[in-house]
Amino acid sequence: MKAYLFPGQGSQKVGMGKDHYSSDPQFKSYVDKADQILGYSLSSLMFEGPGEELTQTQHTQPAIFVHSYALYRVLDEKPDMVAGHSLGEFTALAAADVLHFEDALKLVSKRGELMQNAGEVNPGTMAAIIGMDDEIVDQICVEASKEAGKPVVPANYNSPGQLVISGAVEAVEKAVELAKEKGCRIAKMLPVSGAFHSPLMKHVFDEFSNALNEVEFNDPQFPVYSNVTGKPVINRNALKENVLNQLVSPVKWTQTLKNMQANKADTFVEVGPGKVLQGLVKRTLENISIEGHE
Repeated sequence: MKAYLFPGQGSQKVGMGKDHYSSDPQFKSYVDKADQILGYSLSSLMFEGPGEELTQTQHTQPAIFVHSYALYRVLDEKPDMVAGHSLGEFTALAAADVLHFEDALKLVSKRGELMQNAGEVNPGTMAAIIGMDDEIVDQICVEASKEAGKPVVPANYNSPGQLVISGAVEAVEKAVELAKEKGCRIAKMLPVSGAFHSPLMKHVFDEFSNALNEVEFNDPQFPVYSNVTGKPVINRNALKENVLNQLVSPVKWTQTLKNMQANKADTFVEVGPGKVLQGLVKRTLENISIEGHE
């Protein structure tokens, strides 16, 4: 069985999608439609940059969504199940016909704006913790939060022994310090514009909830594995609730991949820019096939 995976923020690069745009009319039609919907030239940012502008959350999220979704439609294959990493969950929802392209793009654009705004209004940061058991990192976050008097939480369970933590700057710095003291192989701050998937995103929660309520969600054509649970969902209301809670909850990617394999997925296909998810699959699962379409 085939599981399709869609990447999240961090997979963007200047030039993304340019070859497909030049060679495939269907891909081009989605990118052109996105420019019209957004009211600015996303395609120019994708193809020409500048890089600093493309890496702004409000632009990165629509760019990766459009690239991934358009490529998925060009492939014209029906997966048995889908999942997306953070932002990629919206691509998964659109791929499963839970959301129409236009609605999904508007939500992704809104989400990017709100997350960028949250990072400016309520500054925070993230750090990678590599080479340490998940349970130990969980405990370090609890300890660092107490010592700093501010929150730090696990944000991305990316693969066994590879976590990203998120929260207030002082708390994340304290967690990095504690991780190093406890023998972590790598603990380093990340160059991000906010504390994504943490309580610091809470103040944009209601506004994004309102945006979600303005859009029609449909039941999926095949199971969508939600980040907040790591489990398959086939109910439109649960999918909407999960994608909202994802703002302030960790991405359970390790658990998602393991559950997909437990439910008979033996081929994992990453669709979208970069190869980040293929690497995470390799580090998490055995005895499976991995494919990628960039």
